[in-house]
Amino acid sequence: MDGTVLVADDDRTIRTVLTQALTRAGCKVHATSSLMTLMRWVEEGKGDLVISDVIMPDGNGLEMLPKIGMERPGLPVIVISAQNTIMTAIQAAEAEAYDYLPKPFDLPDLMKRAARALESKRRAPSATGGAPVPTPRSEPIAAENTDDLPLVGRTPQMQALYRLVARVMNTDLAVLITGESGTGKSLIAKAIHDFSDRRNSPFVTATAADLAGMDGPSELLARAKGGSILFDEVGDLDAEAQARIVRMLDGFGDNSPRIMASSQTDLMARMEAGHFRQDLFYRLGGVTVNVPSLRERVDDIPLLADHFLARAERDGLTLRRFADDAIELVRAYSWPGNVRQLENTIRRLVVTSSEEVISRAEVESVLGSQPEIEPLVGGGEGEKLSSSVNKHLRRYFDLHGGVLPPPGLYSRILREVEMPLIEIALDATGGNQAKCADLLGINRNTLRKKITDLDIRVTRRRKLM
Repeated sequence: MDGTVLVADDDRTIRTVLTQALTRAGCKVHATSSLMTLMRWVEEGKGDLVISDVIMPDGNGLEMLPKIGMERPGLPVIVISAQNTIMTAIQAAEAEAYDYLPKPFDLPDLMKRAARALESKRRAPSATGGAPVPTPRSEPIAAENTDDLPLVGRTPQMQALYRLVARVMNTDLAVLITGESGTGKSLIAKAIHDFSDRRNSPFVTATAADLAGMDGPSELLARAKGGSILFDEVGDLDAEAQARIVRMLDGFGDNSPRIMASSQTDLMARMEAGHFRQDLFYRLGGVTVNVPSLRERVDDIPLLADHFLARAERDGLTLRRFADDAIELVRAYSWPGNVRQLENTIRRLVVTSSEEVISRAEVESVLGSQPEIEPLVGGGEGEKLSSSVNKHLRRYFDLHGGVLPPPGLYSRILREVEMPLIEIALDATGGNQAKCADLLGINRNTLRKKITDLDIRVTRRRKLM
């Protein structure tokens, strides 16, 4: 990796770490804590890549991106930020940043992105060779009211979601949003609309009743007026409603609304079972956005808890905070109802707690009356893991066309179940084998032997604040 990298961050530790890492990789580095200095370097023609923080003592890094683009077309900029909501990713995409990373970030990941950015700079046509000069967007996205969106998270799953939303929001592709109940699917749809170039047009959530009658679809289109239509839980619609959507989509012309749909059920499985139209499935699946459950992003739970405590205070309720052992209990709970359940639980704790600090006992009392975990969602509603395994194994035998599979099936099947279980448990515990063994309920030496036997790669998470 070679080239000159301009680093702008008011955190001296980050400047030092990035300078050392980039220098070892073969780059020249200029580092500063000032956006003014960064812009002077850009204007002087220095740098093949910019890595910039957002919040700086003398300005906002995102606001500098259009100026950098005007001054040096084609100069890639990687934005890093301690902000953890969807807005930063969206604003970075709007400002045409090359990439966006949250803090704390994974240093090897940043280095890979920097290498790709430098390579893209080398391959891009020079500004003097006729490259188009970017023009600033005439109507930048406002950040007002975005604090009300509980789309909060620093985990890789949420950051990947943010990037995908930022990439698809200004396209005309249909969007299918999947995820468990309470994960925020409708919020994602609303964010895609509100931060897109359709944001000044209506956002309509359509139900089966909206599609009923001869004039239902046409009235729905009239309400949308070229904005966006969300078919919420589209998998629950009956055959007639599905047919009406297909006919409506087939009749689209100019000024048609953007179509989005959400589903907590597996639409492909429903389609294969004959319960969902194949033509509708492919019309809705231009882009599929999967919203992770809280169990898949445990590290975001304390952030969300703080977000909901702050929201409760803004709503006029008493300011509360969690005791350390209380928030650990909140973090360890399975949250089958996901973000919606978490928000309702925290609001109840804010109202019922007798002290400023919410205790572990109070959390235990509230969570004790709620379900610990619900059935896994698989090929059908309420399908349990054993049923999914049963179907998988029957299909496995059927694929052999009446001939028995090779000997040793018992060990092979156990290995296939055991390996992902251990991998997921290791990921959930950040690669801590002691915690993983405790989570699985097995001896640490047993876990180590299984990791060796199954050739599982263990990576301890390394984060840079």
